[in-house]
Amino acid sequence: MLRYSLLNLDKLQKGDEFMFLHIGQEVSILVKNIIAIIDYDTTGFSASTEEFLEIANDEGFVVSLTDKPNSFIITMDKVYLSPISSITLYKRAKEFFK
Repeated sequence: MLRYSLLNLDKLQKGDEFMFLHIGQEVSILVKNIIAIIDYDTTGFSASTEEFLEIANDEGFVVSLTDKPNSFIITMDKVYLSPISSITLYKRAKEFFK
């Protein structure tokens, strides 16, 4: 069961290419809406990252898929905390950008 998706069929036009990226817990997002995939272990302890995630959470933008995130994905309208490593997510998504 797909719980979250950024696909808006009204905005797609004939000939548009799109690909979904599975980010954990049965959640897939549209690759072209990804702004950044960030390693949580590397940046999770910096003050600016913690402040960014706290503000995003307070404003209702954070979707937590795990209690122990390995990465976070910033999209146009959400920030996803994912149990999947940023390296794995990058490898999955890079096919779209070739």
